Amino acid sequence: CGLSSLQEAMAAGELATRAQAEVTCSICLEGFKEPVTTDCGHSFCQDCISQYWGQLESNFCCPQCGETCPQGNLRPSKELRNMVGSVRDLSSQVAHEPEGERVCDRHQEALKLFCEEDQMPICLVCRESRAHRTHPVLPMEEAAQEYKDQIQSHLQRLRKERWELLGFQSAEEKASEKLMRQVELERQRVTSECEQLRQLLAKEEGLRLAQLGELDSMITRRKKESVTRLGEEISRLSALIVELEGKCQQPAPEFLQGVRSTVSRAEKVTSQHLMLISQKLGRRSWAFPRAWVSKALILSLSAANVVLDQDTANPKLILSEDGKVVRMGDYAQRLVRNPNRFDLEPCVLGMEGFNSGRHFWVVELTGRSGWAVGVARQSVLRKSSLSLHPEEGLWAVHEQFNGFKARTSPENTVLLEGSPARIRIYLDYEAGLVAFYDAENEVPIFNFTASFATEKIFPFFDAAFPGPRCTGAHMLTLTCPPTDTR
Repeated sequence: CGLSSLQEAMAAGELATRAQAEVTCSICLEGFKEPVTTDCGHSFCQDCISQYWGQLESNFCCPQCGETCPQGNLRPSKELRNMVGSVRDLSSQVAHEPEGERVCDRHQEALKLFCEEDQMPICLVCRESRAHRTHPVLPMEEAAQEYKDQIQSHLQRLRKERWELLGFQSAEEKASEKLMRQVELERQRVTSECEQLRQLLAKEEGLRLAQLGELDSMITRRKKESVTRLGEEISRLSALIVELEGKCQQPAPEFLQGVRSTVSRAEKVTSQHLMLISQKLGRRSWAFPRAWVSKALILSLSAANVVLDQDTANPKLILSEDGKVVRMGDYAQRLVRNPNRFDLEPCVLGMEGFNSGRHFWVVELTGRSGWAVGVARQSVLRKSSLSLHPEEGLWAVHEQFNGFKARTSPENTVLLEGSPARIRIYLDYEAGLVAFYDAENEVPIFNFTASFATEKIFPFFDAAFPGPRCTGAHMLTLTCPPTDTR
């Protein structure tokens, strides 16, 4: 069929379609409404781009090209707004073109049918021709509506998928922005902590070098004093030795004259037992206190102000009003039943638990042996006896009459010089580390490695582990002093 008039109409339709594409928002796929243009040159409906960017504060990404552009630089486009109206008029004109103008060039009959086999409009005469007689055909409007319905169905699905992808893209931008902020904060924290460490190390280096300088001067001075005293003593003893040797060479009559006096004088003369400089200074500790190392570590820790939780305390435990001191009482108190309370073991937890970060606190120990301190899972058993092993969700050290031990399986004996009066407990949640130090000299006591599995971890105290429950003047007192970094 010759279709010149139809082709002209189709050309006009294509022109209208191309023009419509130029004024279509790539987000909602509809004509622009209050169009705005970004710095990268792409245009969108103002509501669409605002909704797409959502709550972003920076790093706004263009949905079309991905380029980053400031949100404040959206420029209203009057030209596009005018173009939208013109294209709408053109599309309306094409849509309302009289049907009579669309005729078959061969038969000059109106194109009222659509051949589904050849996918082309035909007239009634074409329908009876040999070329189309056996082909399925539909009325033009019916065929158009059927295909429009199919396309609209696909459009609805595609628009939904596109909008979901735009949502994912926007969410990814927000997540990336949040991560970038976290990275920047972490960078600032690391820089700050390292600067503090550098300052602390420089200060400690100066202090230690100054002490070594003083020690150097002391060694030189003591060396001179020692050499002088030793020389005098050697000279005195040498003179006496020469005198005694000469006495021994004398004949008996002369030798025996005043011999008792000579022997007595020899007996009375002894060396001053001067302590050698190496012995005297050797007693000084060359292992300088490691408190400064602890200070460097503490700079990166969050200091915990531990307050004991009365609701978890065994009825025999007596807590101070400020929740800082616990001791064993003479008898069990009559308390309200509480599912969080330790019924059998003389234990108590700290009020605040931790599920992230690094923390430390100090426990002061007074009284007799028989205590345990450490950390416990929130799910630790409260109504049964405990062995204080990690399998029970407890990481603790304890002291008894027979020594200082870490509660492991099997039990681990810790060799310490003396019994610590203050214990510093470190918790690094993400690293799964529980470490114990003598707070007076920062000597390590024991380290546990653990997996906390996102569960909250609480400071743990046992005021009488295991054996005798101490009372009276021999009671044990556990104290959580105000946070310090000593």
